[in-house]
Amino acid sequence: MTDIDKANSVWVRLSEIRDAASLMELDSLVWDKQSTPSGEIQWSSKEHYLQRCPPGSQIVAGIGEDICGYMGFSSPTPLQSNNHVYDINIAIHPDYQRRGIGRKLMDEMKVIAEKSGVRKLSLRVLASNPNAISFYKSCGFIEQGRLVEEFYLDGRFIDDILMWCPVPALVRN
Repeated sequence: MTDIDKANSVWVRLSEIRDAASLMELDSLVWDKQSTPSGEIQWSSKEHYLQRCPPGSQIVAGIGEDICGYMGFSSPTPLQSNNHVYDINIAIHPDYQRRGIGRKLMDEMKVIAEKSGVRKLSLRVLASNPNAISFYKSCGFIEQGRLVEEFYLDGRFIDDILMWCPVPALVRN
């Protein structure tokens, strides 16, 4: 089966309570000092996870019974004047990276954003993560700012890049 065939067999849906354990495990596999300034993410409990990531706040992607990735989304502030923006984050299981799953999640995010009246997607990415930066650019994101030397990781200062994409301009490659 080719990568394209595997991507076509991927399902996506909004997160549910039953996904919590799989998503907690995924966080522990994906997030490290190369991808997040907090280093490894280990949730203290399912309850804590669900408080921070309630059902419906993520799009999950899977193949068969396995969840292999997610995209979290939320308004950056509780202000009504900021409701047209979603901050997003994405995580793909290492065994499923580079198979079109991230793009499928991004496509579904576009649909959800358009239905919700969202005009802008925003994200932050470490400058030390060139694969993520390249992926976001391929999806139509552009750099809108940079927090220079924002983090000190592994003995060096790392910029935090702010990227954005207008929802109608999300592209599929």
